[in-house]
Amino acid sequence: MTAKLQATPRHNGDSIAPRAPILTRPLILVFLSQFCTLTSFFLLLSVTPLLATAAGAGSAGAGLVNGALLAGTVVAELVSAAVMRRCANRTVLAVGAVLMGVPTLALHSGSALGAIAIVSSVRGFGFGLATVVAGALAAELVPPERRGEGFGIFGMVATVPAVVALPLGVWFAEHIGTSAVVAATAVTALVPLAAFPWLAGVAGARGRAKRSAIQTGTDSDQQTLSSILRQGGQLRLALIFAASTVGAGVVVSFLPLAGGISKNLAAAGLLAQAVTAAVGRWWAGRSGDRKGHARLLTPALAVASLALVALLWPASSVAVIVGMGVFGAGFGIVQNATFALMIEGASESGTGAASALWNLAYDVGYGAGPAAFGLIVSHTGYPAAFVMTGVLMLTAIPAARSSASVWPAVSLPRPRGHECPVDLQRPVRGGVAVAVGDELCAGRDGQVVVAD
Repeated sequence: MTAKLQATPRHNGDSIAPRAPILTRPLILVFLSQFCTLTSFFLLLSVTPLLATAAGAGSAGAGLVNGALLAGTVVAELVSAAVMRRCANRTVLAVGAVLMGVPTLALHSGSALGAIAIVSSVRGFGFGLATVVAGALAAELVPPERRGEGFGIFGMVATVPAVVALPLGVWFAEHIGTSAVVAATAVTALVPLAAFPWLAGVAGARGRAKRSAIQTGTDSDQQTLSSILRQGGQLRLALIFAASTVGAGVVVSFLPLAGGISKNLAAAGLLAQAVTAAVGRWWAGRSGDRKGHARLLTPALAVASLALVALLWPASSVAVIVGMGVFGAGFGIVQNATFALMIEGASESGTGAASALWNLAYDVGYGAGPAAFGLIVSHTGYPAAFVMTGVLMLTAIPAARSSASVWPAVSLPRPRGHECPVDLQRPVRGGVAVAVGDELCAGRDGQVVVAD
């Protein structure tokens, strides 16, 4: 069965109008805000355990402070969708910035463990709010026909702080002092407040529809995190992404500890993983916008899983660096594809809930993976445990194949000189509807044909 939708492309004379630009001023402000939020997060991530150790808490205390940070983040992700339904997105962004920045100023080299844990939990809550709302803002501001590519750029922006700020924070603490790290962390966290006036009244089509529906009481979907979890397609995508973040959490946590892998080689491998993940996210966005995001999930999961086999040869620099590079590329593709599909599958008022679910899946997999790995590695050894992690990731492939059947790719003729957006689809009763904003691709006779 097929359904035909009449397409009315925008014309300028005899040619079709160019696609809308991605990098508008509001979106650049969102990108910069997220860059500063992540910089603040990573600057202090490895420093608070050092402060806890200096307070005499030992390794248990060092783990406690980052555990408090993660707990605060997860709590924020659980409540963020409800908060965003009641407050403007820019207000939530500002609150997240304040919660990340102001409490940091209470830290110093003599801080007690309890104070460090409380500050970490509050910062984690602010971080959770800021990251969820940044994803929702990006979803509203990126042109629908270029959403995947926009998310890919977003991912590349988010990669830089993880690569640069994490080691920089430790270096500051050792060579300049804790006060320098605290000051830099607080300032970068508060920078997004400068974007607050410029984000007033700014939203894409989804944001305007969400506000209108809430104000008029016509929002029949009422999508919250709990309701979106009950949707099979969204939950399946979250599980796919969580499976991939298990592997990411494991390699980041344990590659430097693995026997036979030098510290320099581990650092090079993790750098390769971070760089290729960013490139993978960008490539996945461009490719997914043209041919469909769902088709990328199965091969990306397979590639990332099999790449961990390279760690059977920990003494080989080539195996470790190439393996981590390939793993990063697969992981980056899964990141972008799952986020694009979850946003596309959400209702007009559900982008906040979809963003919250995606971030929650990230943190659950990133935390649970290393915890389980730590329990089994003493019995299996590092090489075998890395391979077992890859096998666990492979178990998500049936779900990925099922997602591909829910969001099938559509192949449409392209007018000469114009690249058509073809993947932005949403499952509906009885078939699939194409949704590409205000620009549809013209097939034969000006019709778009969609397979049921």
